[in-house]
Amino acid sequence: MERRIRTYGGYFEAFMATLTEDQRRKVNYGILLLKTVNRLPAKFVRHIEDGIYELRTEFEGNIFRTFFIFDEGNVVVLFNGFQKKSQKTPKIEIEKAKQIKKAYYERTR
Repeated sequence: MERRIRTYGGYFEAFMATLTEDQRRKVNYGILLLKTVNRLPAKFVRHIEDGIYELRTEFEGNIFRTFFIFDEGNVVVLFNGFQKKSQKTPKIEIEKAKQIKKAYYERTR
């Protein structure tokens, strides 16, 4: 099985541009798993709310999160990402992902 991976709005690309080459490589590894593995463990993927999931990446003590949705079964649309600095996922980042999801569906439907 292989899912198609897309991005929307340039948010993911902007996030990746803030990372070092090694950090990008690690996030891309998580995306490769998301693309090719049918069911990833909670260590890598967690449902947040409203059909929004987060891809969890750890690298050298840093924690990175990338929000995404499934669209039409196999397509994974990557949204915003951020470096997590606290125990809980920041509400502002979740709200941003919801706004991006809404804009995505308004534009693609």
